[in-house]
Amino acid sequence: MTATLIRETSDPTPTKAPHGTRRIRRARTVALLFVLPALLLLGALVVYPVLFSVGRSFFDASGSRFVGADNYTEMFRDPATLKAVRNTAIWVVVAPSLLTGLGLVLAVLVEKVRWATAFKLLLFMPMAVSFLAAGIIFRLAYDQDPSKGVLNAAAVSIHDTFKDTSAFPTARARDGHGLTAQTDGSYLTSATVSPGTSVNLGFVGVALDDLPTGAQPAYTAAGRKAAADAISGTVYLDFTPGGGEQGKVDRRESGLPKVRVQAADESGDTVATTTTGSDGSFRFSHLEAGSYLLKLPASNFAQPYEGVSWLGPALVTPAIIGAYMWIWTGFAMVLIGAGLAALPRDALEAARMDGANEWQIFRHITVPLLAPVLTVVFVTLVINVMKVFDLVYIIAPGPVQEDATVLATQMWLVSFGGGNNQGLGSALGVLLLLLVLPAMVFNVRRFRRSQR
Repeated sequence: MTATLIRETSDPTPTKAPHGTRRIRRARTVALLFVLPALLLLGALVVYPVLFSVGRSFFDASGSRFVGADNYTEMFRDPATLKAVRNTAIWVVVAPSLLTGLGLVLAVLVEKVRWATAFKLLLFMPMAVSFLAAGIIFRLAYDQDPSKGVLNAAAVSIHDTFKDTSAFPTARARDGHGLTAQTDGSYLTSATVSPGTSVNLGFVGVALDDLPTGAQPAYTAAGRKAAADAISGTVYLDFTPGGGEQGKVDRRESGLPKVRVQAADESGDTVATTTTGSDGSFRFSHLEAGSYLLKLPASNFAQPYEGVSWLGPALVTPAIIGAYMWIWTGFAMVLIGAGLAALPRDALEAARMDGANEWQIFRHITVPLLAPVLTVVFVTLVINVMKVFDLVYIIAPGPVQEDATVLATQMWLVSFGGGNNQGLGSALGVLLLLLVLPAMVFNVRRFRRSQR
C-alpha cells in the first residue's frame, strides 16, 4: 500500500502550459515571421556574398584551381596593393580626425549665431549629393586648366595680382640674327655692343592676336641713332604677314612692349636694366666707354602660372579627402550638435560663474561631456572611409589612379577593372572586411552600453 502510494505520487503528470507562456511563444512566432523576410534578404545580400568571397579567395583567377593562401601572400607582395593599404591608412587617420574636429568646432559656433538652422541646413546639403555627382563636381573644380578649374582660376588670379607674368611665353629669337639662347632660357647678344650703337633684336613665335593691347610699330624706333654715351635698340616681332625681310624691321612689324633688357659689362655684372616701350624701344644712357653684352632675362619668356596640380601624384589623395570632407562635414556637425544640445546647461553656467572663459569651458567641460558622441562620430567615419570608392575612382585621373587607390578601388580594379583576377580581388575584399569589423564591433558594443 505504501509502495503503491509512493509510486503514484512520483509519476509525472502532464500539465498545461500557463496562458502567459503561450502568449509569449505566439508573440515570438509572429515576430519571427515579420523578421524572416529581412533575414532572408540579409542572408542573400550580405552573408552569402561574404562566405562566397572567403571561399573564392582560396582559388586562382579562373576559379578552377585551389591555391590556398597564395592570393593573400601575393596581395602583400603587390606594390599597388601596398600603396592602397598605405592610402587607406592615410584616409583612416586624417579624414575622421579632421571631420570630427571640424564638426565639433562648427557645432559649438553654430549655437552662437542667429540663423543657426539655416547654417546647419547649408552645411548639411552636400549629404543630399551622391558621391558620383560630387566626384564630377570636384573633378572639374580641381582641373589644371584655369579656364575650367575654379580652384586654379582663383589661384592664378591671386598669383597674378601680386606678381607680373610674362607677356611672351612662346617667343624665341630668330636664329642667326644677333641673339644666342642660354641654358636658363635667357638670351644674350652674340657680339658685344659699345655706346653709340643701336641694335635691333628680332623675335618670332608670337601670334599677332597675342600681342599686348597698345603695341606700336617698331619701324620708327628702329631708325633712331644712339647718343655717344648710350646704347639703344628695339625688341620687335620679326614677322610680316605675306612677306618681309628676316632680320630687318619692316614698316608693319610690331615692337614687343614691357620686355626687360639688361646691360652687362665685360665681367658679367649687370650695370643697367630697362624695359621696352610700346614700340619695343629701349635705351641705356650715361654708360662708360667699353664693351657690353645685352641680356634679355628668362622671365620675359617664362610660361604663365597655371595654378596647382591638385590631381597630380603628390596632392591627389589630399584633394579627394577635401571633397569627402565637403560632403560629410554637415553630418558630423549635426550629430555633435545634437549631443551638444543635450548637455546639462547648469554645468556650463556654473563654470562661467566661477570665472572660466569660453576656451576653458570648451576644453574642460564641453569636450569631456561630448566624448561619447565624438567617439561614435569618429568610429562611424572610420568605417565609412574604409569603404570609400566613388570619389577616388571618379576624381583621380587615369595616370594617377594608382597613386590615389585605396583598398576598395584596388579590389574593383583587380577583379573587374582589367585585372580579371577575382581570386586576388576576393582576398582584398576579405582583408577590407577584417579591417572594418573591429570598428563595427566597437560601435555596436558602445551603442548597447548607451542603451543600458
